[in-house]
Amino acid sequence: MTRENSEVAKAAILEGFTAQMRDIAEASRKRTQLIATASAGGGRVHVTVNADGVVIATRFSANVDELTYEEIAKAMTTAAQQAAKDVARQGQELLQPLRDKRARMPKLSELIEGLPDLESKAPTIEPASLAPPRSRERLSQLREATPDFGNAVGYEAWTEGQENRGATDSGW
Repeated sequence: MTRENSEVAKAAILEGFTAQMRDIAEASRKRTQLIATASAGGGRVHVTVNADGVVIATRFSANVDELTYEEIAKAMTTAAQQAAKDVARQGQELLQPLRDKRARMPKLSELIEGLPDLESKAPTIEPASLAPPRSRERLSQLREATPDFGNAVGYEAWTEGQENRGATDSGW
């Protein structure tokens, strides 16, 4: 009887996995159709992005010439960022039922004795900065990520007094 229960449990897990893969494939297909449009510059600039946040269309109103080039550039950036934020929200809403279903399922660590909870060890993905190139925010992020080589010595200083220091040197 125990073996029959085990086989039934395996079949149920496999069926659940198969159904989940179908749901993921369907959500993925629907996601590819997501788009979002946002406007800026007083409604003179309209930008549409796809599900990946890539600009797929840009439209200017007839009176866009009332804006300076700098204002148009800023409006383009603002509209693209707003549209990307909106399409990301749509994607999150589309995937939320899958997340809810997954949360109700047992974790692998609950099914296999001694297996650590791998999900808790997954790194978090930080959102990308929306700051423009060479902005104070971007430059400060670069400085933080750069290792400090405070004890590094230039080549000239390193080689100073190193004459005849090769493999045949008596120090070897």
